[in-house]
Amino acid sequence: MTSLDNSVRELDLSREPGKPPIATAPAVADLDEAARWVADALPAIRAELLRSGCLMLRGLPVTGNEAFAAIRDVLFPKLASYKEKATPRSDFGGGVFSSTDLPAVQPIRLHNENSYTLDFPGALLFGCLVAPEEGGATTVGDMRRVLALLPEDLRARCEEAGWLLVRNFSEMAGLPWQTSFATEDKAVAEAYCDEHTIGYEWLDEDSLRTTQRRSAIVSHPVTGERVWFNHMAFWNSWTLDPDIRDVLVETYGADGLPFATYLGDGAPLTEEEAATLNAAYDEVTMRETYQVGDLLLVDNILCAHGREAFSGARKIVVGMGDPVELSDCAPTAQPSTTPYGA
Repeated sequence: MTSLDNSVRELDLSREPGKPPIATAPAVADLDEAARWVADALPAIRAELLRSGCLMLRGLPVTGNEAFAAIRDVLFPKLASYKEKATPRSDFGGGVFSSTDLPAVQPIRLHNENSYTLDFPGALLFGCLVAPEEGGATTVGDMRRVLALLPEDLRARCEEAGWLLVRNFSEMAGLPWQTSFATEDKAVAEAYCDEHTIGYEWLDEDSLRTTQRRSAIVSHPVTGERVWFNHMAFWNSWTLDPDIRDVLVETYGADGLPFATYLGDGAPLTEEEAATLNAAYDEVTMRETYQVGDLLLVDNILCAHGREAFSGARKIVVGMGDPVELSDCAPTAQPSTTPYGA
């Protein structure tokens, strides 16, 4: 029996098809005792996270932001920042954020957090402070399996050329550049782009377009396993609801969408290719209904996450930790500001 197997046996684990593994904590008297249990179980928790890519901790007295932050600090020796912001979030202070402030009726497909940046959180922690009445699970999916499910020709093209992201920032479309780059100074935003291999073009006084090519396939820096790691299907126009896509294209033009993704050589994804990618995500999706106090750990490289639509009040907070450099993940395509071969 391996040391991994020995350590995993220390957790009271439940495994069911279609669900993330769930570790039930023993009864604890208070938050301090809960933090001590997490610290003692940390080797087993980390081992299971590397095995499964995600792990739900259930039964801990986590009902507020401060309690969530206290357990997060035990789990994550180093916090990670949220860069190049793409969706609205509430900042509760102390590195605790809302998981997203997008409308409840809008489901969010699986994605790896900040897959388009040069450094990103290696792990995420979601905490349920208010459970929704219906739906609202944080969905998860194994990106090792997605890579294996893809057709060889598409996988080979992406391995060589990576994927391309084009973003348009304006007052009308998506987040303003001031929010995404956390500055009001154009020169500071330009310096960030130069430092992080992002091409940029000012379309008018306050509208910005950026272009960045990234690796679509990376290897986990600890396990060495290859994974599908990108937002290519997530932000592709074929993934949008057809009515929404038509409105966006009519409003902004085909080249003015807030987010647009391409194969690394600049070729657009066909509708069939986008459907193939999304079918692979659907195949691996797991979910578990939230209970108050649930904590969901996600290895951000091995596992993608999303969100179901929901009804009723819902408060899910998130913390980000274990920052990782893209260069430490054996990217198959190097970062660039231009399409492959351009």
